[in-house]
Amino acid sequence: MIVAIHQPQFMPWLGYFDKIDKADVFCFLDNVQYKKNEWQNRNRLKTAQGMQWLTVPVRFRFPQMINEVEINNSENWRRKHLQALHTNYRKAPYFNAYIQVFEDMYSRDWRYLSDLNIFATTQLMTALGLEQTRTVRASELTLSRDPTQRLIDICRVFGGDVYLAGQGGASYMAMEQFEGTGIDVVFQDFRHPSYEQLYGEFLSHLSSLDLLFCCGPDSLNIIRHDNPPIRR
Repeated sequence: MIVAIHQPQFMPWLGYFDKIDKADVFCFLDNVQYKKNEWQNRNRLKTAQGMQWLTVPVRFRFPQMINEVEINNSENWRRKHLQALHTNYRKAPYFNAYIQVFEDMYSRDWRYLSDLNIFATTQLMTALGLEQTRTVRASELTLSRDPTQRLIDICRVFGGDVYLAGQGGASYMAMEQFEGTGIDVVFQDFRHPSYEQLYGEFLSHLSSLDLLFCCGPDSLNIIRHDNPPIRR
């Protein structure tokens, strides 16, 4: 049983879904401290002028957990986001096939950032064909507060014998705590694919929306092309 764990991000990049694809269980780590100016409330699109941020405004008070952070709905961010998607992707080959999913998302009232992020991610999972991976929120579980022990606890809840860590995971985990647990740690080695985009020269590390609108049902094959499953 392969378990992967990551903070909920907004409209995540391709590497996030590579991790979901390789896992049997994916846990949204929503009960750790929110970090400003990272990927939890924003991501990037491609435009005719280059890269553009798509940002969800939040009301953050240190040291709130991710699942405590509220969206600042005094700003008309939902309309701005939809306008950005229509402006920049309406000529993409699969825009019409998927835009209704996100129009529905933006038509809803959202209070908490984590709820929006998890909903958006699960919608993207469905669009990409990743429904086979089970998802859960860490806040629904009883876990240690120690950062590494918390990861071990999550793996144990689901009978995980492999923990799929991020590429930089060794820098923040106490690896010795995994010794004797029966849980092997495997580090993600994601190779970012290139694909046909709008607006000329290829830009990588964008929101997965870019791939979905440009490549549609072939998107998952593109993610998997140079990223084979974990060998057991």
